[in-house]
Amino acid sequence: MMGVCLRYVSDRETARDILQEGFVKLFTNVDSYLQEGPFEAWMRKVFVNSALEYLRKMDILKEAISLDQAPEASSSFHSVLTELSAQELLAMVQELPAGFRTVFNLFAIEGYSHKEIGEMLGITESTSRSQYTRARQLLQKKIGKLL
Repeated sequence: MMGVCLRYVSDRETARDILQEGFVKLFTNVDSYLQEGPFEAWMRKVFVNSALEYLRKMDILKEAISLDQAPEASSSFHSVLTELSAQELLAMVQELPAGFRTVFNLFAIEGYSHKEIGEMLGITESTSRSQYTRARQLLQKKIGKLL
């Protein structure tokens, strides 16, 4: 679960704090697990929510841009991705601004819809889409520098 926490914050100590908070919530609320799906999926959700609570508490999720301001995506992005290791890509994701990183993780990795992300973070669906678009563009720039 440390990997989940590190996807939302770039600082290892903060990730450890979120991890600890997640385990406290996990053990305190284990009786609320209804056994309707895999335990690991339920556990992951507890840690994602712990990370989101931290980000909301720290007021980190306020970064947004308009889709009109977002530049077009590069066509070489997908071919370069095959050459990167997972660790290199994670390091690049951790360098994203917190709001962009959070939306990117929730959409691209956790599989939430932009509507769900908006509800979770208290932002509009279009803001979620724009932050995801901007996160992808920043990642493309970072990847482009490796070429």
